[in-house]
Amino acid sequence: MLELRGLARLNVGPIDLVVGAGECLAITGPSGAGKSLLLRMVADLDPHDGDCLLDGRSCAGMPATAWRAQVRYLPAESGWWRETVAEHFPSGTDFAAGLPALGLPAEAARWPVARLSTGERQRLALLRAIGPGVRVLLLDEPTSGLDAGNVAAVESLLAAQCAAGVALLLVTHDEAQAARLATRRLRLAGGRLATTEGAA
Repeated sequence: MLELRGLARLNVGPIDLVVGAGECLAITGPSGAGKSLLLRMVADLDPHDGDCLLDGRSCAGMPATAWRAQVRYLPAESGWWRETVAEHFPSGTDFAAGLPALGLPAEAARWPVARLSTGERQRLALLRAIGPGVRVLLLDEPTSGLDAGNVAAVESLLAAQCAAGVALLLVTHDEAQAARLATRRLRLAGGRLATTEGAA
């Protein structure tokens, strides 16, 4: 269980929120409302007031590396710092299973990053974020710019993560996607979260 207690920075918060294991919480709202900032606070990437807890363990009470090994943030624009795709993944990663599930051939592991399209980088970054020990995925527009087939593949992978007990915080401008994936939907506006009208 992920719990936010009084989380606040700049014009966002304070926010109190609980997200259960296997739950997908979609956050929508206007551009500039602070949705990405909220995810960055939960990932402990920006200074903030308040705290986050994972199964009762405070983020403030553990090393940043230990928190981020369990709470993974996937920004809208992923970072790549080595020459090939495989160099960004742990040794022993099963590319033959993971890549085809996202519409990519297994040999894409050997591709230089420079040849990847924006959509390929987006899908590979998601695969990179998923792994043993990950309890929470913080997803910032994970399917923006993808075609319908690839959106479906990504959504299928995310649904499987939920089924395995991973909690998802999904920032999206796509209301239809929120309706398809989310067990709960909230809207961020004026620095506060509110239940989306018509959401379960």
